[in-house]
Amino acid sequence: MKSYQITEWCHESFKMQAVTGGNYIDATMGNGNDTLFLCRMAGKTGHVTAFDIQQQALEATEKLLEENGVRERASLILDSHTNMGLYQQKETVDGIFFNFGYLPGADHAVATKAETSLAAIRCGMELLKVGGVMSLCIYSGGDTGYEERTALLGFLKTLDPKRWLVLVHEFYNRKNDPPLPVFLVKLS
Repeated sequence: MKSYQITEWCHESFKMQAVTGGNYIDATMGNGNDTLFLCRMAGKTGHVTAFDIQQQALEATEKLLEENGVRERASLILDSHTNMGLYQQKETVDGIFFNFGYLPGADHAVATKAETSLAAIRCGMELLKVGGVMSLCIYSGGDTGYEERTALLGFLKTLDPKRWLVLVHEFYNRKNDPPLPVFLVKLS
C-alpha cells in the first residue's frame, strides 16, 4: 500500500512536474529527507542546493546523503532560505521544496515565520525557470503556524493566473490541522 504522508505525497506530485537531472533547491533542509529526494531526482547530471539556519539540520542532512551515496550532488548551506538568490541565478532553477514549521526533534521555538517564509517564496519565484515547480508543505499549529498558513495562502491567492498555477491540496477528512500541500508552477 502506498504511503499518504505529506512528504511522500509532495514528492510524488513534484515528480509529475519537475524534470529529472535538474537544478533544485531544498529551501528548508531539516533532517535531509527532501534533500535526498531531490538528489535522486538530480541524478549524476543535476545539482541540489539546500538551506537551513541550524547546524543540526546541516549535519543530519550531510550524514543522510553520505549514507545514501549522493553527497556530491548537493551543496549544503548554513543560511536562511530568504538568501537563496545569493546562491542561484534568476530563472535557472527547475524546482524548489519547502517544509514550513520546525525541525523535527529540535527546539520548536526555532520555526519558520510568515514574514521570512513569504520573502523566501518571492525569491524562489524569481529563481524558477518557466515550467519550474515549487512545493510548499504548510504545517499549522504551534505558536505561529496558523498565522504563517494564513499569510502564505493569502499571498498565493493574489498571484497572476496567467503566470502561475497554484494548486492547494487538502487532507479533507483528517482532524487536528493536517499539513497542507501546495504547488506552484511557473507558466510564463
